[in-house]
Amino acid sequence: MSLLNEYIQKEQQLKQLQEDLQRLEGDQRLKSELEFKAKLEALMNEFGKRPSDVIALLDPNADQRGSKGAATSSTRRKRRLKIYKNPHTGEVIETRGGNHKGLRSWKDEHGDEAVESWLERMED
Repeated sequence: MSLLNEYIQKEQQLKQLQEDLQRLEGDQRLKSELEFKAKLEALMNEFGKRPSDVIALLDPNADQRGSKGAATSSTRRKRRLKIYKNPHTGEVIETRGGNHKGLRSWKDEHGDEAVESWLERMED
């Protein structure tokens, strides 16, 4: 696309956006919402309150709903430590996941079931 075509396209988009903005400015619902927001901010400033204070006052359970989702996604239960001992070599592998390089090579060489039978113990 040439630079001139891009300019003309952007100019048309700008004209369309300006028309949309003028239409919104004439909408009574927007005027009402802007007035409400201004009065609410003035009231919050008068009493020294923050938006979070107002939310806590109007919806006491909002804090529990918001923190519950965040806490469960960020705190994951730690996997149990598995300790395997190769009976052929005496080598020991400690891992919390099944993607350990040494464990993977054992499973490739001896098979999954054989290596799982080498599990010595599991710890938390």
